Amino acid sequence: MSCYFRHIKSILDEAAIEVTPSNKRQLDQAIHQIVGVGYKYCPDTWKKLKQEITGGEQKRLDLVRRLQAAVS
Repeated sequence: MSCYFRHIKSILDEAAIEVTPSNKRQLDQAIHQIVGVGYKYCPDTWKKLKQEITGGEQKRLDLVRRLQAAVS
């Protein structure tokens, strides 16, 4: 689970999301849903996340907003 969390720390920081043991699974599930990959398919999820992060400033901001909405 969540093999990509260490790679998206700056995104999570930007979204003001603190990953804790109690919210990690919920956040992981939300990320899978945001990128449209079935839960627990970590490599495919990371691949999609990289596209969002490196796809330009607007895609990155959209990802941040969706993450914020998912945890609120």
